Amino acid sequence: MAGIYVHVPFCKSKCRYCDFTSFPDKITFAESYMACVYREMSMRREDLKDYKFDTLYIGGGTPSVIDESYIAMLVAAARKNFNLASDAEITIEINPGTISVGKITLYEKCGINRYSVGLQSAIDGQLRDLGRTHTLNDFVSCAKLLKGKNFNVDVMIGLKGQSEDDILKTIEVASVFGASHISMYALTPEDGTPIYTDYLNGELPDADEVAAMYETGVKKLKELGFERYEVSNFAKRGFESRHNLNYWRRGEYIGFGVSASSCVNNIRFTNTFDLDEYFKCILSGHLAVIDREEIDKDGQKEEFIMLALRTAEGLNVNRYQSLFGSDFKEEFASTISKMREYVEFSGDNFKIKDRYLFVQNSIIVEFLRLV
Repeated sequence: MAGIYVHVPFCKSKCRYCDFTSFPDKITFAESYMACVYREMSMRREDLKDYKFDTLYIGGGTPSVIDESYIAMLVAAARKNFNLASDAEITIEINPGTISVGKITLYEKCGINRYSVGLQSAIDGQLRDLGRTHTLNDFVSCAKLLKGKNFNVDVMIGLKGQSEDDILKTIEVASVFGASHISMYALTPEDGTPIYTDYLNGELPDADEVAAMYETGVKKLKELGFERYEVSNFAKRGFESRHNLNYWRRGEYIGFGVSASSCVNNIRFTNTFDLDEYFKCILSGHLAVIDREEIDKDGQKEEFIMLALRTAEGLNVNRYQSLFGSDFKEEFASTISKMREYVEFSGDNFKIKDRYLFVQNSIIVEFLRLV
């Protein structure tokens, strides 16, 4: 099984922390852009005819900001061009301030069965500081429209002026209004984004404060019945994101649209980040790939280890053996011994202990040194 990702790069405004490819001033190009995405799908149909896909993820940007008919046509194009499983998980990212009864109705009619809602914070002042265009009341209205449906809520930690009580309130709001999945992740101030200035000025919480916020959030999520299955992702049992699990298990995926990445048959490739160039390529009958790399065996090992150790289940040593023809325990015996305080075996799985999962990068790097 493999996954499909589609990037919709339009939004109402650019958030202060956003480093993704998005164009708040070009939403008038949405119809032309989506037509190009449909065409790109048809251009790849033959190469992917032997694949079966069980997830379709529509991300952005803000996919919910464009006309819902384009989204319905997108899902139809995916079904027409590819072998998309009848029970496929089909997710769309939505901003609470850009949703309506009509949109939800059409989304459901065309087969969308999972929603990812960008709440970030339940504190309006923090939302304004992030440059978000919605309010807490917008989220409440959105959640009421999604009542009884499968939806994720994004929660961001490490914000300017944020307290642990603020995080608890945000998690409680998400839970009370019916979220089946919560993604809790730390703000990453990227160079070149407006919020990077706050970081340079020392206005954001430091690493220790963010770690404390994370632990507070983890404890609350557990109390509310959300199980951590990846460092930033928590779900009620049975509601884990199949699309993201495919990434973490180093499954194959194909991306469509500007800046979309793919990994098929150990070849990684990425589309152009330039909207005009994307239009030019697709309309002239050429794919818009700007970067292509074949991943060698060492690269495959690195990715497999790095991704697996981000998850609560960890790395399955039998799968490692079948993929790479070597015994993980023997190959990494010295590092396993060196890091024994932070790692453990659970049956056939090798994992980072729960209390150290948030600082997994410093542990994972020790294993990558031997690849």
